[in-house]
Amino acid sequence: MSHDEQVRDIDSAKGISGDRIFKMITLGFAFSIILILLLITVGMAVESIPTLKLFGWKFITGSDWDAVQGQFGALPYIWGSIVSSLLAILIATPLSVGTALFITEIAPGKLGGAIASLVELLAAIPSVIYGLWGILVMAPWLQHTVEPFLSDHFGFLPFFRGAPYGVGMLAAVFIIMIMIIPIITSITKEVLLAVPRSQKEAAVALGATRWETIRMAVLPYGRSGILGAVVLGLGRAIGETMAVTMVIGNTPQISLSLLAPAYTMPSVIANEFAEASSKLHSAALMEIGLILLVITLIINITARVLIWGVTRQRTSGGQI
Repeated sequence: MSHDEQVRDIDSAKGISGDRIFKMITLGFAFSIILILLLITVGMAVESIPTLKLFGWKFITGSDWDAVQGQFGALPYIWGSIVSSLLAILIATPLSVGTALFITEIAPGKLGGAIASLVELLAAIPSVIYGLWGILVMAPWLQHTVEPFLSDHFGFLPFFRGAPYGVGMLAAVFIIMIMIIPIITSITKEVLLAVPRSQKEAAVALGATRWETIRMAVLPYGRSGILGAVVLGLGRAIGETMAVTMVIGNTPQISLSLLAPAYTMPSVIANEFAEASSKLHSAALMEIGLILLVITLIINITARVLIWGVTRQRTSGGQI
C-alpha cells in the first residue's frame, strides 16, 4: 500500500470516528430532553402522593377546597380551565383561519407580509401585558357595556345571568382568545402555503372563482394541519397563567354563567403555592400541576402528529 493510500485510510478512519462521536453527542442531547420531561413528571407524581393516597379520584371530582380543614377538590379549577380554553378556541379559530387565508390567498405580497409580521409581534408580547390591559381596559368595558347588554337581552339564558362584574369567565375567554390567535394564525399560514400549487391551478382551470378555489382546493387539503394548529392553540390556552389570573376573578365555583368569576388550574397554582404552609396543601397544588401537565402533553402530542402528517405529505409530494 502506498503512502497516499495509507493517509487516505487514516483520514477516513478519523472521519468515521468523528461522525460517531458527533452522532453520540447529538443523540445524548435529544435524549436529555426526554429525560428532563420524565424527571419533571416523576417528580410531580412523587410530590402528589399524599393527596393521591388520601383523596384518590375524589380529588378530581370534588369541589371543596379548604386548606385549613385539609379538604381539596380540583373540579372547579378543571372546569374553569376547560371551559375558558374551549370557548376561546371556538372564537379564535375562525378569526385565525380567516386571517391566514387573507395573508396567503388574497392579500398582495407586501400587505400579507406586513400583516404576518404584526401577527408574530402579538405572539411576542408578554402575557402580563395582556393581563394588565385586560384588567385596566377590557374589564371595565365589559362591565359597563358588553355584560349589561348580554344580561338585558339574553338574560333568559343561563350563560348570561348574574351581575356584571367585568372580571370573570368572559374576560378570561377574550384574553385567551387574543393570546392564541397568533399561534393558530402562524401555523395555519404555513399549512396553507404547503398546499400543492397544482391543486389551486386545477381548480382555476375548471373555472372556479377565488372563493371556490379556497373552499374546494385549499381548505380540504389543509384541514388536518389546520386542526393541528387549533389543537396546539388549545394547549397554549389551557396552560395560560398570568393574564388569566388577573381577569378571571379567582373564585372556585362552577357556574354556567359567563359573567360569573371562575378559577383555572394555572391560576390556583400561581396564587397559592407561595402560601402553602402544609405538606398536604403543597401536594394538592402539585397534583393539579400534574393533571395540567398530562392534559397539555396529550394536546400537544395530538397537534404535532396532525401537523407532522401535513409536512410528511408535502415532502412526499402527495395531497394534504
